[in-house]
Amino acid sequence: MSEHLDELGFYPHRVKDRLRYGDTDRQGHVNNAVFSTLLETGRVAILYDKAGGLASKGCAFVIARLEIDFRAELNWPGEIVIGTAVAKIGRSSFDLSQALFQDAACAAVSRSVIVQMDESTRRSHPLSEQSRSVLSNILIQQPQ
Repeated sequence: MSEHLDELGFYPHRVKDRLRYGDTDRQGHVNNAVFSTLLETGRVAILYDKAGGLASKGCAFVIARLEIDFRAELNWPGEIVIGTAVAKIGRSSFDLSQALFQDAACAAVSRSVIVQMDESTRRSHPLSEQSRSVLSNILIQQPQ
């Protein structure tokens, strides 16, 4: 599976974003910290879509783990594509695989673990069947 992480066609969910001048640093490229914000754009498009979001009532999503492997620079001005796929669905969490692309070139790949948390107890809370169904639509099929 990992050999396809740098291919845009691998990701069933895609959103575009425009790079901003303020995203750049002294080296003239997009600052590495901005990569995390761009990946957030892809996550939010799934977690809080037009249907009102995937979180159960009284719950929110938190990031338990975030890994980013930088592959190339992003340069302003420009537009990027954020690819997102669900890699695994657990009881109260799921793993996302994501990548950032500029001019069809992969600039970064990322893996994150997202946990649904009960806002009153601050503990994990099982995903609803509806959330599981939505996430399953962009689940990467693992080889047997």
